[in-house]
Amino acid sequence: MGVSSALVLFAVIWFLVLFVVLPLRLTTQGDVGEVTPGTQAGAPAELNIRKKFKIVTAVAFALWVVIAGVIFSGAISVRDLDMFGRMGPPVSDGGS
Repeated sequence: MGVSSALVLFAVIWFLVLFVVLPLRLTTQGDVGEVTPGTQAGAPAELNIRKKFKIVTAVAFALWVVIAGVIFSGAISVRDLDMFGRMGPPVSDGGS
């Protein structure tokens, strides 16, 4: 895996974790009972986005380390994910 692949993998994991973490512990304006005119009742009352970004980054980094470790170790390869056998048999390198 190259540097750009590692960065793309981290970005994908980061955004997936972000969309999981965003609704956690969310208090809406409707829950509080103080709806600002011009907004919906489902809008967040208080959203500490900086804290959520820190949590997302920490969790995403931990997941990235595990996934990148599995990829680098070779424990799971693309051939393991080929359910329909489209890749064919592995090509030998002529012996080593």
